[in-house]
Amino acid sequence: MTRSRDQAPDLFTPSDPQYTVEAPLPERMRPREFADFVGQDELVGPNCPLRKAIEADRLSSVIFWGPPGSGKTTLAHLIARHTKAQFIPFSAVTSGVPELRTIIKAAEQLRAINGQRTILFVDEIHRFNKAQQDAFLPHVERGTIILVGATTENPSFEIISPLLSRSLVVVLKPLTEEALGQILDRALVDVERGLGTWKARFSPEARQRLIAFGNGDARALLTSLEFVVAQAPAGSDGVREIDGATLEAALGKKALRYDKTGEEHYNVISAYIKSLRDSDANGALYWLARMLDAGEDPKFIARRMVIFASEDVGNADPLAILVATSVAQAVQFVGLPEAQINLAQGTTYLASRPKDNASYVGLLEALKDAKTYGNLGVPLHLRNAVTSLMKDLGYGTGYRYVHDDPPARTEQTHLPPPLGDRRYYRPKPRE
Repeated sequence: MTRSRDQAPDLFTPSDPQYTVEAPLPERMRPREFADFVGQDELVGPNCPLRKAIEADRLSSVIFWGPPGSGKTTLAHLIARHTKAQFIPFSAVTSGVPELRTIIKAAEQLRAINGQRTILFVDEIHRFNKAQQDAFLPHVERGTIILVGATTENPSFEIISPLLSRSLVVVLKPLTEEALGQILDRALVDVERGLGTWKARFSPEARQRLIAFGNGDARALLTSLEFVVAQAPAGSDGVREIDGATLEAALGKKALRYDKTGEEHYNVISAYIKSLRDSDANGALYWLARMLDAGEDPKFIARRMVIFASEDVGNADPLAILVATSVAQAVQFVGLPEAQINLAQGTTYLASRPKDNASYVGLLEALKDAKTYGNLGVPLHLRNAVTSLMKDLGYGTGYRYVHDDPPARTEQTHLPPPLGDRRYYRPKPRE
């Protein structure tokens, strides 16, 4: 299970010819050196601190956080090649605390014998529950292991705070189209590890569509590339010509990256709401389309529209809440795919209306006072005297009936005395 630096190439590089032939293209094309690692230059460029720390073998515990196919595992492979420490891969999917105890015991012995450090690479570390993550803490603190974790989930939510405070969090971004293009082109011409012997030639349209298909994910791009090239027929000259039609026939429809229970779910709905708030109907329609295309529950979108209608449009257009609730009802009644039309209409209406959050802001301020001052008594003049005893105690005394006494609307107080003349509702001036 353990590997030293001298053994690392057997585990992390496709040096074996059989491995090169049988391994999937993403594994075969995995970068062996930093110079081949594209798309994360701000992290592993020649003068970047992280790369310097790895090359100088001064790496401390680190959590790599990024979407699938952004290079987290590749960075771990590069660490294995450049460190003098014992490097141990550890999967949160297939391993647990008992295996960890065995690794820790061996790491302690190795450190006592020759001072060699142990780097423990934990893939999908977010799959460990909080109690299991606690098992790492004492060993990270003592320096028995250097923890290198990889996760696609936000560490703030999935990694326990004590472990986060002892680790550097490195954020990897989805790969740009330029980076994916470099990866694609390199795989097409690489004879040793790539598809160079297949003589595949992409039209500009097909190349661009395949890059978009990758959606920032190098692994998805290379997996798709290998499948498309294998399916394409070779011409009389041995060249496999791949155009847009060939690509579509091979791949069909690609679902955009969107986890309905993960962070991307919240990122996209946040972008949608902010587009509505900024009165950008185009942006709102795009994010709506992203959600619909990825299979988001239309009722979830409709609920957010109803909330938005009161929170952000408010009394600037009282019809907004009616439109939003009507859309929500239509979604229930019509269902997809036709309900997309209702959602689009509601989206453009809410985006185009004036905005006023005075009702929501006023409520928040009133809630704050309610918590701060506790159960302030209702002024006597606002109480109903439904019994003679209540009338004797002064309930309702001094109350002025506004229909008979119009000035009472402004002259009569309606707040408990400690709150004085608080003003919670401050609507924006209407143009």
